[in-house]
Amino acid sequence: MARRLTWGLADQAVSSLTNFAVGIYVARELGVTAFGIFSLAWVTYGVVLNISRGLATDPLVVRFSGVAVSVWRHAVTRSAGTALAVGTAAGAGSAVLGVAIGGALGSAFVALGIVLPLLLLQDAWRFAFFAAGQGRRAFSNDLVWALAMIPAMILAAQHDTVVAFLVAWGLSAGVAAVFGCLQVGTLPRWSGVSSWLREQNDLGPRYLVENVSNSGSSQIRMYGLGAIAGLADVGTVRGAELLMGPFLAVLMGLSFVAVPEAARVLRRNPRRLPVFCLVLGGGQAAGTLLWGVALLVLLNDRLGTLLLGSVWATASLLIIPATFSITNASFITGAAAGLRALGDARRSMRCQLVSSFAYVVGGLGGAFLNGAVGSAWGVASATLFGAVVWWVQLHAGLRAYRPAPVAEHDLPVPVDESRTT
Repeated sequence: MARRLTWGLADQAVSSLTNFAVGIYVARELGVTAFGIFSLAWVTYGVVLNISRGLATDPLVVRFSGVAVSVWRHAVTRSAGTALAVGTAAGAGSAVLGVAIGGALGSAFVALGIVLPLLLLQDAWRFAFFAAGQGRRAFSNDLVWALAMIPAMILAAQHDTVVAFLVAWGLSAGVAAVFGCLQVGTLPRWSGVSSWLREQNDLGPRYLVENVSNSGSSQIRMYGLGAIAGLADVGTVRGAELLMGPFLAVLMGLSFVAVPEAARVLRRNPRRLPVFCLVLGGGQAAGTLLWGVALLVLLNDRLGTLLLGSVWATASLLIIPATFSITNASFITGAAAGLRALGDARRSMRCQLVSSFAYVVGGLGGAFLNGAVGSAWGVASATLFGAVVWWVQLHAGLRAYRPAPVAEHDLPVPVDESRTT
């Protein structure tokens, strides 16, 4: 478990730190308003990504973690095909919407639509490797993306537009997506999409609702904040998120491997699951608080301006509420891993809908009161409420849990990470 968690952290460190560097670079190059447009495209990508995960990769992780290699490979080809199909459909919709909107914002959505299939396929390979306990391959894939992004971003800077940076970001993900095909030794199967959706219809639709409500609430908050307070405030909130980016690498890295590990704990001894979830959430929360204190103590105006340029002056005001928000979200992550491992999609969907509603109310209510600062404190309050809801439902799910009979293909098999295909 320690080895798998370590590779999960290393992989997400590469992914999140790369995104952090891209955000810092774009913020410095474009300024606060254009960075606000880039941020709206970014959160839209987050919504589509969570649609893909709900239908394609979340069921894969829940049902095909630690199974026989042949079973895993067959599932992966169909799961990746589903992710690619979602990216293609959403990309077409984004491009049409961008043409209808027009202007700089519309061009950003057209560019996003072009690269969405590549972004989602790359993400699908990562989840496939985590399900198999092959975190090293996920790390290698994200490392290829990071290396491909360096020349892409240098070229984008010569054009100095939001579109150029979005295309550079997406095309470099395409390089990693192709590398993922070589790692797995197969291609995504379009023909397997319908059978995959049909077989996972007890999990996929619920996880879809759960994921979309999660990312959709963030998107609604950003769009609402832009409408209430302006695009500059959107850039401010995104700037504060970037300041928390290095620790978010840890949070996201653990969340990627948390569900497979929680599923393994559940199979061995269900009584250990709540302890695992509490240690997972509590450890992340403690780390978040330490990171927030470090930002307040060590990051002065000179260093902050060097990092974020003109965005720093307003983003620095959000460090404290952003720290509390992620601290609360850490406990949500722990409880969510437990409910996913239980396969209790009904309860997890209910938790996410309630939490997302609170997030929107807190974020927009705070924006009405005090712009970006009020929105940040509203979100901090909402995540605290959400953490309570998730843990109450986790304990209810554990009381109702009845182990299912173990099929032969579900038996765990040793994973040799040195093996190549």
